[in-house]
Amino acid sequence: MNIGIIGGGITGLVLAQRLSNQGHIVTVFDSNKQLGGLTTYHDYGLFTWDRFYHVILPSDTHLINFLRDIGLGDKLRWHRSLTGFYDHQKFYSISNTIEFLRFPLFGLIGKIRLAFTLLYGSRLNNWRRLEKILVENWLLKLGGKNTYEKLWKPLLLSKLGENYKRISAVFIWAYIKRLFSARDSSLNKEQLGYVSGGYKTVFDHIEKLIYAAGGHIHTGVAVEYIAPHPGGGMWVEYQGKKQHFDKVIFTGPVNILQQVAAKELVKVSDSGEVEYLGVVCMVLITRKALVPYYVVNIADRNIPFTGVIGMSNLVSLQETAGYHMTFLPKYILSTDPLLKQPDDELRQVFFQGIRLMFPELKADDIVAAHINRAIKVQPLQVLDYSSLVPKVNTENDDFFVVNTSQLVNDSVNNNAVVRQVDEFLKKSTLLNS
Repeated sequence: MNIGIIGGGITGLVLAQRLSNQGHIVTVFDSNKQLGGLTTYHDYGLFTWDRFYHVILPSDTHLINFLRDIGLGDKLRWHRSLTGFYDHQKFYSISNTIEFLRFPLFGLIGKIRLAFTLLYGSRLNNWRRLEKILVENWLLKLGGKNTYEKLWKPLLLSKLGENYKRISAVFIWAYIKRLFSARDSSLNKEQLGYVSGGYKTVFDHIEKLIYAAGGHIHTGVAVEYIAPHPGGGMWVEYQGKKQHFDKVIFTGPVNILQQVAAKELVKVSDSGEVEYLGVVCMVLITRKALVPYYVVNIADRNIPFTGVIGMSNLVSLQETAGYHMTFLPKYILSTDPLLKQPDDELRQVFFQGIRLMFPELKADDIVAAHINRAIKVQPLQVLDYSSLVPKVNTENDDFFVVNTSQLVNDSVNNNAVVRQVDEFLKKSTLLNS
């Protein structure tokens, strides 16, 4: 079949590759000039790497299997990673059991309760009842106040900013379920992975596979209208052209879907308003490492960013021309005016925090400071989030919708996206009609 895919993010590209591999001719449309969506890459001048920070966990079996399926298994790199914690102008390492037991910010009882929280959360499967409980209340009940204040609250702030107060326990449960397996119990160390060359390697390879199978990719092209064809299949209108497809799969946000799809194609329930988190992320390129950790959770409220991601403590320096790369994210609501603030003003704000955390860092050590931002990173999983998600029902056998708003009991990550695509292809009537 001739299949049109609207959206060239990770969802659309995995769909395109899977369908191409099954013998279909696919055409991918993306309004951005680069493929990849939130997983896309950035030219840092000295090298090219991901625009935002991404990591592969040993438990990301759907993503790992996909990379192997498309011939990139030999590009996977695994590395031991360290975890840090920052509070009151001091760094702590909590990267193994001994360091964890020595962690001075809470006592033995707190550590036992934290271990119980992790074990309980990792084995819990009934996520729906967690939708009724605020994450703060759930963590306080399981782990106690001191553990919450010293560990969980900084973690929530690093991932959600001040919005953590309205989030259900599903958020941290999904986080625990995914991260719990990163620690190799036999070796008592954390193994994290990446693809050599970053996600640009993945997207370039998928693009070659699609073209080799007779498909097409249109970047910088916004689809304007999708409507049923009287003789069957779909019309897709873009740049004054109309193209016919046997099937069309839409992978973008619901609000865009409502703008471009003919009313008879889809029904969207008005369940409530879904809020999204955005992110402002400074990427600092330096001549030396800022920290020895992959991730530092920040408890100090004087720091304007919500975490430190020492990417070069995971990724080989050969990938980044010998320079060190550190991501400094700040998560905020997608409506926050900070997202529209000029780069120079944001640099000033972030550098205030850098000077506080790293007073020994000299101006000569800094090669470049890039500001990247995204308005919609992930939906806010507030109480009863699954009831707020717009229910999308396609009214035509030739039109399908697959997007990340459907991930109601998982965090938005690339492994979850690949799993979602594979489940869609397995159960949908796409290939049987």
